[in-house]
Amino acid sequence: MNSVVRQVTERIIRRSEEHRSGYLQRLEEARSDIPFRHHLPCSNLAHVASCSGSACTIIRDERMANIGIISSYNDLVSAHKPYGRYPDLIKEAVSDAGGICQFGGGVPAMCDGVTQGEPGMDLSLISRDVIAMATVIGLSHNVFDGALLLGVCDKIMPGLLMGGLQFGHLPMLLVPAGPMVSGIANKDKARARERFVQGEISRAQMLEFETHAYHSPGTCTFYGTANSNQLMAEIMGLHLPGASFVNAETRMRDLLTMAAARRVTTLAGPAAGDAPYSPIGHVVSEKSVVNGMVGLLASGGSTNETMHLVAIARAAGIRINWDDFSELSDAVPLIVNIYPNGAGDINSFQRAGGMAVFIRELLANGYLHEDVLTVAGPGLGRYTRMPEERDGTLVWEQVPEGSTDPAALTTVAHPFAPTGGIRLLTGNLGRAIIKVSALARGVNTEVTAPAMIFHTQDELAAAFEAGEMNRDLIAVVRFQGPRANGMPELHKLITYLSIIMDRGFTVGLVTDGRLSGASGKVPFAIHLTPEALAGGMIARIRNGDLITMSGSGVLQLHVSDEELEARPLERPDLKTARSGLGRQIFSSLRKNLAGAEEGASSIFTYSEED
Repeated sequence: MNSVVRQVTERIIRRSEEHRSGYLQRLEEARSDIPFRHHLPCSNLAHVASCSGSACTIIRDERMANIGIISSYNDLVSAHKPYGRYPDLIKEAVSDAGGICQFGGGVPAMCDGVTQGEPGMDLSLISRDVIAMATVIGLSHNVFDGALLLGVCDKIMPGLLMGGLQFGHLPMLLVPAGPMVSGIANKDKARARERFVQGEISRAQMLEFETHAYHSPGTCTFYGTANSNQLMAEIMGLHLPGASFVNAETRMRDLLTMAAARRVTTLAGPAAGDAPYSPIGHVVSEKSVVNGMVGLLASGGSTNETMHLVAIARAAGIRINWDDFSELSDAVPLIVNIYPNGAGDINSFQRAGGMAVFIRELLANGYLHEDVLTVAGPGLGRYTRMPEERDGTLVWEQVPEGSTDPAALTTVAHPFAPTGGIRLLTGNLGRAIIKVSALARGVNTEVTAPAMIFHTQDELAAAFEAGEMNRDLIAVVRFQGPRANGMPELHKLITYLSIIMDRGFTVGLVTDGRLSGASGKVPFAIHLTPEALAGGMIARIRNGDLITMSGSGVLQLHVSDEELEARPLERPDLKTARSGLGRQIFSSLRKNLAGAEEGASSIFTYSEED
C-alpha cells in the first residue's frame, strides 16, 4: 500500500472514530431477523400495496425479501429518461430471484445543463438535500429489506446516498443509466460557444452544435460531475463491476440492471445466509471513501466531488476534509486523459478498458484498498473484470492486461501527470480548490493580477460586452456561496474569461461559487471558504487589489492584515437571487447550509445529540 494513502486512511479513521462508531451502533440496532414489514401491526401491513389476490399472499409471505425502488426518473433530463422503463425490468428480475419489489418513491433530478446561468440554477445544490430527504421518506414505511437507488448526475447520486445511508442497515445498490454515445467533439462545442459570444455564428447555428453534442438518452459524455459520480460509485463498490459506463438503452445495460436487481434480492432475502451481511453502511467505509478519493484524483474528476464526497462520508459517520484530498493528490498520479483534461470522452475511456483496467492498475501499484466490502462481495479485486454476455447470460471476464488506448487511459509508470488533478489553495483569503488537470498544457498556474469585482454572472457578462475586461485581471465573483444564493455553477463565466485569455491577457478567477473545473484554459480558485456571506475575506476585496493565485497552493490578497480588518464587509442586496422560480421557499434550507469544505449541506449541521 502506498504510504501516503495508508497514512491518510489512518488519519481519517482516527478523526471519524466517535461519529463512525455511533453510526454503526445505530445500524446494528436497526437490524432484523425477519422481513421488516412483519414488524408492523396487521392494520398497517394491510395498507402495503393494493392488497388483493396474489398481492396479499406475497405481502403475507414470512420470508420473501421486499425490494424498494427509489428513482430519479423524468423525461426532461436525458441522463434520467432511461429510468422510465427500469421498474418493470427490476420487478421481473426480483421476482425471478425469489423476492418482491415495490416502487418506493421518486426524487427530483435537475439538469445543470438546462439551468446554467438561469435562476433555477440557484436551487441545484440545495436539491441534493431535498433528494436525500425524499429518499428517506420513500424508505420510511419500514417495509423494505433492500433497495435499488436509480440516479446518475451531479446532485442526484450524492443525494440518494446521503438519504440511503440513513437506512445503512439495508443492502442497497446504485443503478446507473449509462452515458449517451458520443456526438461532436467537446473541444468543437467549446469553440462554437466562444464564436457565438463574439457574434461569429448565429443562434440557429449554435443550437445546431449543441443538439449534436447532447443528442440522445444517457449522461453527457464529457468527464464532468455525472461521470465522476459513476466512477466513484464503482470504485467504492456501490455498482456491480463494470456497470458505470455501458451506454444507455443497450442490451448490456438491461442485463446489468437486472443483475443488480437479482443481487440485492440475494443480499436481502433468505439466500443472504450464503453471503456476508452487506448493508450499504458497511460498504461505505473509511477505506472505500479513500478509494473514491483516489479514483477521483487519478482520473482528473470533477471538483464538485470535494463537496459531494464529504457529504456522503458524513452521512456514514466518516469525516474527511480538503487536506486529505490535497495530500492524496500529491501522491496519486493522473492516468486518465479525457475532456476537459484531454481530447476523448467517457466512451473513449470505456473502450480503452474502462473501470476494470483503471482499478487493476491502481490496485497493482498500491493506491487502492483491496480489503473492502462491495455489493459484489468482499474485495475490490472483483472489479478488475468486465461484464460480457454469453448465451444470453451475464458473466464477468478478465480484461486485457493494459489499456487499448494509452492516449485516454495510461499506466502509473507513464502517467499524464505525476500528481492528481486537484489542489488545495490557502492564504489570507481562506481555502479554495483548483483543478490543474483541466488546464490546457502549458497554461501558467502562477497568476498575479488586479482584482475586478462582480456580484453576479450577469455583471461579468455586461463588463465583457462593454469592453471593460480587455486587461490583466483576476475576476472576483462573490456572494455565490451556499448561504448567499445556494452556490450555483458558474459555467457562464468560462467562455468570457477564455476569450479574454485568448486575447493575450493574464486571467484568473476567484469565487466562493461552484464550478466543476472544466475550464480548459483559465486558472480558477473556486469553492472559496469561508464564503462572503459568512464573513469571508473575499467580501473585503476591492477593485484593483493585487491577488496571487498559484497551482502550487497559494491564494493571497496583497493587502495588509490591518487594512483588511479596517475595511467593512460588503454585502449586496441578495433579494433578487433568493426569490422567483420558487427560490424563496428554500430559505430555511439555504441559511443552514454548511461551508463548502463541510459538504455544503444543511442535513448534517445538527449535533449528534439532536
